[in-house]
Amino acid sequence: MPPEIVDLTHRIAVLWRQFYWLPEWAVVAIVVAVFTGAGWLVHRVVFSILRRLVKNRDLFWRGVVERARQKLRILIILIAIGFSITVSPLDPDPSASVRAVLLFLTILVLGWIVAGAVDMWAIVYMRKFNMAAEDNLVARKHITQTRILQRAAIILIGAVTVALALMTIGAVRQWGISLLASAGVVGIIAGLALQPVLKNLIAGIQIATAQPIRIEDAVIVENEWGTVEEITSTYVVVKLWDWRRMILPLSYFIETPFQNWTRETSRLIGTAMLYVDYEAPMDRLRAELERICRASPLWDGDVVNLQVTDITDRVAQVRCLASARSAPVAFDLRCEIREKMLAFMRDECPEALPRDRMTLDRARALETAGSPRPA
Repeated sequence: MPPEIVDLTHRIAVLWRQFYWLPEWAVVAIVVAVFTGAGWLVHRVVFSILRRLVKNRDLFWRGVVERARQKLRILIILIAIGFSITVSPLDPDPSASVRAVLLFLTILVLGWIVAGAVDMWAIVYMRKFNMAAEDNLVARKHITQTRILQRAAIILIGAVTVALALMTIGAVRQWGISLLASAGVVGIIAGLALQPVLKNLIAGIQIATAQPIRIEDAVIVENEWGTVEEITSTYVVVKLWDWRRMILPLSYFIETPFQNWTRETSRLIGTAMLYVDYEAPMDRLRAELERICRASPLWDGDVVNLQVTDITDRVAQVRCLASARSAPVAFDLRCEIREKMLAFMRDECPEALPRDRMTLDRARALETAGSPRPA
């Protein structure tokens, strides 16, 4: 024990002799109250200064100070109680028991503070990126990495904190050592039981580094189209087009093929298929498609094209291509192209609408049969 603490303990014992009529518990209570009050006063002064410093800052920094104030207040109180128990004239056995409990709680609070610091770092780092930008690829990349690593770090911090806290209890420490040294059967069973957890944890690290998916990526999973809404430490939430949520384990995106429409960029080329008659004037349809795209705020001004991709025994298949800045916008643009091209063919270009030539030939044959033959 440092000589300063020994000297302080001696001074308190001498002072107690002057008030010999006080019971031991009263002296301990007074010492604890004095040191706890001093710690609380220092904490209050320091955070009063910090509050003034962030008074004119935004709400985020005021929230950071408030969260730190609550956690550090608990830590300072625990340290003050532990110090006061050490220097107070308490019997060795009760003093050791109380200090063991305080050490256990202090380790838990320190882990809580470290986890909170990781959260604050993640929030401060993610504030640098704008997810509302049209091309938010870089923002999605960094935010996805940060969130996955943040959750993995918190799980690791929690496990280490609980382990260190339990190691302060002698009975638990001996039990843990004997359990590890006993037999490998328990370890094998535990390993098999923890396999899904470890599998998803490793998959989370792979996703954070390789990034097959990111926040707000447009993906097709299980034949459903949606966007990645949330990535946790064990699962991914995909928001489907009709607002349903599909929950998938992290390992799914490592082991199962899926489509990511925004892997490199958020821009997409949308496709709208039309089925027209053989006599459809392709030049007019192509010009109308260009007019529709140029007039639409959904088109990004890059790709627009119309091609005949197939011919069946009745119709010609026409593919309309147009680019957009994101997957949802591309979907809306495709719908707009279909609607306006259909209206154009119906109102201004009826010869492009599919027709049944069997019916036309039969009608012409009947018309020819009914007309008078020349003499």
